[in-house]
Amino acid sequence: MSELATPPSAKQPARRISARHVTELEGLIDQYAGSIEPVHAFVLPRGTPAGAGLHVARTVSRRAERELWNLHEEAPQREELLQWANRLSDLLFAVALVVNRTAGFAEISPDYSV
Repeated sequence: MSELATPPSAKQPARRISARHVTELEGLIDQYAGSIEPVHAFVLPRGTPAGAGLHVARTVSRRAERELWNLHEEAPQREELLQWANRLSDLLFAVALVVNRTAGFAEISPDYSV
């Protein structure tokens, strides 16, 4: 988040989110999501302690993404940063599913099919 903490007039931080970082997150999402059955129902954010913690991290990540978009309306942000923030929450979701399913816990509610 050094990009957000650095004023536009200052020297840009050495570590910036790039398209490569977005691609790496997408690769990890594909890897994790590909190791489990596709989701066709409403997922209840619960599970093992690790899985539930990942779901909490995902909601925090989504909140940060929404705030980043609010900032973007006032002070435009780079596209790669916006994409990375979106993919991060997707990755946390996929990892949460894998962690819970590996432990034998199904988060999907049979009452909420989509």
